[in-house]
This record gives sequence, C-alpha cells and structure tokens, in this order.
Amino acid sequence: MIEPMNPEIPIYRQCELLGLERSSYYYEPAGESEYNLKIMELIDEQYIKTPFYGTRRMTAWLRLQGYKVNRKRVRRLMRLMGIEAIYPKRRISVGSEEKRKYPYLLKGLPIKRADQVWSTDITYIRMNKGFLYLIAIMDWYSRYVISWEISNTLEVDFCLEALEKAIRISKPEIFNTDQGSQFTSKEFTGRLEELGIRISMDSRGRVFDNIFIERLWRSLKYEEVYLHSYETVKEAKEGIGRYFSFYNRERLHESLGYKTPQQVYLSRDENFHKQAGAIHLKNPCFLS
Repeated sequence: MIEPMNPEIPIYRQCELLGLERSSYYYEPAGESEYNLKIMELIDEQYIKTPFYGTRRMTAWLRLQGYKVNRKRVRRLMRLMGIEAIYPKRRISVGSEEKRKYPYLLKGLPIKRADQVWSTDITYIRMNKGFLYLIAIMDWYSRYVISWEISNTLEVDFCLEALEKAIRISKPEIFNTDQGSQFTSKEFTGRLEELGIRISMDSRGRVFDNIFIERLWRSLKYEEVYLHSYETVKEAKEGIGRYFSFYNRERLHESLGYKTPQQVYLSRDENFHKQAGAIHLKNPCFLS
C-alpha cells in the first residue's frame, strides 16, 4: 500500500492524482476470524429483516441459531459493521462543536421534483472472505441512485468521493443524512455548506426518516449481494455496479407509476405525482 503523499490532502484526491482506484488503496483482507465473519453475515441478514433488534435481541437470536456468542461480541461486531438498532433513543450527550448536528427538515415536506432532496447512507457488504462498506446517494423524488462508492474503512474520504461524483451530475436543495460521524464531520458538512446545500439530519434511531435508502439496501442485498459470493473488490464493484444500473434503468417501481428511477429523474416532471399527490413524509410507510 502506498504512503500518503500529504496528510492534508484527502485520500480520494491523492488516488485521483496517482490514477489509483481508492478501493484498491484501502482494501486489505479483513482481520476477523471465519467464525466472526459468519456471525456478521447472519447479523446483516437478520438486521435487514428486523432493524429494531439491538444487541440483546440479536444475541438471543444468534444463540437460537446455535451460535455461542455473548452480547459483548455482538456489540463489537455490530459497531464494526456500522449498524445499530433503529428506535428512538434518549439524548444523553451533546455533540462536540467539531461534529455539528442539524435539524430534520423533511417531516411533512412535499417532494415535488427531482433534485429537491438527496439522501445518503452507508451499509455493510459481505464478501467471501472479509467485507466492505458501501455508500450511495439517492434522489428522493425519483429513487435514482446518483452515485456510490465502496471502501473497507469507515473514514470520511469515500463519502466525500461519492459526494463529488454526485455534484458533477447535479445539486440538490436539501441533503439528508443520518448522524454518523462521516456525515457530521467538518469535511462533509463544510462541503455541503460551501455548495449552498441545506443540510437535514435524521432523528437518532428513526428508520422512517431515511426510508427510501433503507429500502434500496433491502433490494440490493436480496436481489444481488446475498446471491453472490464476492472474492475480490473488483467482483464486488462489478456486481454492485450492474445492480445499480439495473435498478436505475430497468427496475419498475409501483410508487413511480411503474416507471424506472432514471425515467423519472431525467424527466424533471413536477406533475408526475399529480394523480396520487406529491410525496408527503408524515406517513411514508405505504411507499415502495
């Protein structure tokens, strides 16, 4: 692995200058045992089904499957995977000035057009030996996946790279994220503010605040990731890339009038939802 040329220059920019794939720069075989990797696979699959399972329930569920685990191990692996149970939590600390929090701006907001609201999230992607993290940026109106990146670390660099790729295509009025450290960092929020984009953040532990991207992860995993056993980063990138191409260009959505995300995103048709009304986020559960 190369040494960073300048610690003040983000890794993704250094890789651009060198003509190196950032995922190749980062990727090293995972240090977890085969047993732990198997447990992580099971946690990932169960979490997609029951995102409200915390460490207690997940530990109990794993034991019912015959795996000898304790809560401490499950907690560590879930943290490593970047996941936590989805339910409202008490606010027990105040964020530092370095990691600012922003209000959730989307409650009750009618989504009437493309590029009105974008959102992003990170998910765990299993491989045959090891794992990666995937970030995607999605347009809420059309469900169009604007950009995505993979990494084997949860550093902010690959999130910034996905953002830079997205804003080469267009720019939203509002950008919604969760309160993860990558998205509350000065680097990420500062870039959005520099672009004049309003920042919205999910209430902690609220799954419906970012419902569309949660459904994207479910579709991706059941329709692509769980059907394959990626051996290399290249295989994972190719498989995920094919899926997102299919998702954007071919996969029909009932809530989009059986059109594809690309059709709706490129149409910029503000009257598209005229019959059903604009999307309102007071009760997003019925949307698909």
